[in-house]
Amino acid sequence: MHPILASAGKAQATPIWFVHSEDFDSVRKELGERERAFVTAGGFEAKPGRLFLLPGTDGKLAGVLFGIERPGESEIDRFRPGLLPGLLPPGTYRFANLPHDARLAALAFVLGSYQFSRYRKPEPRNIRLVLPNGVDGEDLTRIIEGVTLCRDLTNTPSNDMGPAELEAASRALAKQHGAKVQVTSGDALAKNFPLVSAVGGGSARAPRLIDFTWGKAGDPKITLVGKGVCFDTGGLDIKPDTGMLNMKKDMAGAATALALAHMIMARGLKLRLRVIIPAVENSISGTSFRPRDVYMSRKGISVEIGNTDAEGRLILADALALADEDKPALIVDFATLTGAARVALGPDVPPFFTDDDALAGQLMRASAAENDPLWRMPLWRPYETMLDSKVADLNNVATGGHGGAITAALFLRRFVTAKSWVHLDIFAWTPTAKPGRPEGADCQAARAVYSLLCARYS
Repeated sequence: MHPILASAGKAQATPIWFVHSEDFDSVRKELGERERAFVTAGGFEAKPGRLFLLPGTDGKLAGVLFGIERPGESEIDRFRPGLLPGLLPPGTYRFANLPHDARLAALAFVLGSYQFSRYRKPEPRNIRLVLPNGVDGEDLTRIIEGVTLCRDLTNTPSNDMGPAELEAASRALAKQHGAKVQVTSGDALAKNFPLVSAVGGGSARAPRLIDFTWGKAGDPKITLVGKGVCFDTGGLDIKPDTGMLNMKKDMAGAATALALAHMIMARGLKLRLRVIIPAVENSISGTSFRPRDVYMSRKGISVEIGNTDAEGRLILADALALADEDKPALIVDFATLTGAARVALGPDVPPFFTDDDALAGQLMRASAAENDPLWRMPLWRPYETMLDSKVADLNNVATGGHGGAITAALFLRRFVTAKSWVHLDIFAWTPTAKPGRPEGADCQAARAVYSLLCARYS
């Protein structure tokens, strides 16, 4: 079990009472007369996010009051307990009453304690949480480990997270779970995955395609594809400095796929898992691919390069073509693909695209249950004409500049024949800290997809 989580009865734990305006009086009655007087004198108000520490007669902490939303409010943040690790003094705590969702509250508590510590010592916190009754600590740990892996990989700067390092991380995860790894690079990459080779050809750090499999051959095939652009300058269509600042996170699709793969393999779901990661760096040099170049993709569809900064869809096209050849029951791809998705839905709500209505409904329900926001957007076929080219089968960017997230998804759709395919256009970053989500890299959509797969294949 995760080291922040403690089993009931293992340690003396300080109670945390979750309070809101409608139940504050009933919670106060559970306190001693001295504590009630102290709360009154301190002027505590049961508003979301408010914290109040109750002193004991021995000088130690007797309890904690923490404000949450009233049941039935239109906006309830089930991750609000994720604020607690940054507010509480060292110690072991327990939930004295139930928040809106005890499992998500415990998950948020641990995720809110995350610190990226590769380059500097983390702030000492020394807090633990007694696992709430009825919550599966082992499964919670699998999820936390996956999210932490994703955050660590994505937060790592590009000088320490290039294609080779992403391969090493994939191999380490595969070894941990007994998966088999195959990596294609060099001349074999140019021959079999020409779009991946073209995008990565301008970098001194060689591109590659990482492919690992796990599970029994006879079980249902599930394939995850993750965009692994370890840094994106925009290529010859170079980004401005502000657009390039966070491009270390352009491999977050790959990190998310690895996080989900860990959850699946650690749980031992009854499926045949395949993970495909095209790993490249989109750099500028004499060997960079150019605007108006034309490349033949793995699938045999010719692609004209309208913009070298639309590189993610190119490497995903070859990877999705490979995934589709295996005819899996489900293909899921994760990619930090378009700014248009952020304009439409902001940083917190990734859009997803699929032609499978049943799959879309299941994913939306899993998203709501897991507090892992997603929103379906249309694969609007009339926009396909925006991708027309006069010299090739497709252009990699659309004319007109409208519906950029949709046209990017439609581009990818040309390389997949499976109906059960879902494309997730994630941001993978929390610009301003939120409960359970520290500022920096975040693992979006993996928990929702994991919940869906658990429902199908446990």
